[in-house]
Amino acid sequence: MSRLPASIHVLERGWLSSNNILLFEGDSAVLVDTGYVSHADQTVALVRSALDGCPLTDIVNTHSHSDHIGGNAAVQRAFGCRITVPAGMHDAVQQWDENALLLSVAKQTGERFSADAKIHPGFERDMGGMHWQALAAPGHDMDALMFFNREHGVLISGDALWREGFGILFADVLGTGDGIGEARRTLDVIARLPVRHVIPGHGAPFVEVDEALAAAYARLRAFEEDGSRMARNAIRGCVTFSLLDMRRMPLADLPGWLDSTPLFRIANQRFLNETPERLADWLVDSLVKAGVARREGEWLVAA
Repeated sequence: MSRLPASIHVLERGWLSSNNILLFEGDSAVLVDTGYVSHADQTVALVRSALDGCPLTDIVNTHSHSDHIGGNAAVQRAFGCRITVPAGMHDAVQQWDENALLLSVAKQTGERFSADAKIHPGFERDMGGMHWQALAAPGHDMDALMFFNREHGVLISGDALWREGFGILFADVLGTGDGIGEARRTLDVIARLPVRHVIPGHGAPFVEVDEALAAAYARLRAFEEDGSRMARNAIRGCVTFSLLDMRRMPLADLPGWLDSTPLFRIANQRFLNETPERLADWLVDSLVKAGVARREGEWLVAA
């Protein structure tokens, strides 16, 4: 199996944070994505250790979701680096529009930062001694970017392609756009590229590109055929995220919390039509069966 170029160092993170990707060139480095805000101190420590005294000049974000931008402010304070974001999210960041950034929509948090620069699809730049092209990657996030190095066939895919799928299609769940169609077009772009390595936003880097694409296309078809599967996927994923952040939640509060969170309320209204109580009962059973949570008396606890 071929290996990633030596200038690329992937800090594989578990939930709640995205992977952090360091691209080294000589005596400096660039960091792609910074994880979730509650892990910011850990991110700074991991990056500092990996840098081993090497200056960090830039942060580059693949997209605007909280688990990818949450460490931006802390990393910038620690290393004095610039922050570059996809052009489509630039205004939301500068205005700190928590609705557009999906923070208030999913009851997530983030530390405000300011972008120093923006990058458009089609732009090219050198990072880590390698030449990268920024590619539009709408679907999971309509303004997301991927970065492709043709020489080594390396794709930094963000949440557009994982080994077993892709990120939640928020636009479809919320009724704000055609996430399924855009995600399919993004997968088509990837399929046409000579990709040999994928560095995803979550999970280990992989070389099984054809298999990952097949799994992603199959998931898209399943969501097209049954929108309730897409809605339940979004609710499970985001509640798991919140539970891992909070560590525990009173079971009695769960129906009200689901109904007061815009993402869950809208997903339920558009696709499921359950009462908050029935939705909470399904969710608890689903999370316990999946092994990501357990009941402890009157509490739902992260496993």
